Amino acid sequence: QVQLVESGGGLVQAGDSLRLSCAASGLTFSNYAMGWFRQAPGKAREFVASISQNGSSTNYADSVKGRFTISRANAKNALYLQMNSLKPEDTAVYYCAADWGWGPRPSESLGEYDYWGQGTQVTVSS
Repeated sequence: QVQLVESGGGLVQAGDSLRLSCAASGLTFSNYAMGWFRQAPGKAREFVASISQNGSSTNYADSVKGRFTISRANAKNALYLQMNSLKPEDTAVYYCAADWGWGPRPSESLGEYDYWGQGTQVTVSS
């Protein structure tokens, strides 16, 4: 079965960096657009970033643009999120997700994603 397993979360201070990873199995990874989403306590899950099947197209939420970078390594079935200049408001559980869609731009809509990981906690202290 499909598994998406996130790792790399932790407790950091404002201004620090973290790199999240997502290991995928049970699917042909290169056929899926991939995304990162996050959910803070008491808030709805929200889009962070997405990347097309071959990595040529990316999409970012305004709140992370210029600070976060999404990338993928299809040969390793891996997705990454480099997070720099972290802020307390970035505190959330971060999820990776896989989307079978082949649209012109990787989706930012939660409903488009077919598979989800269990999440990794990122906590940024001020």
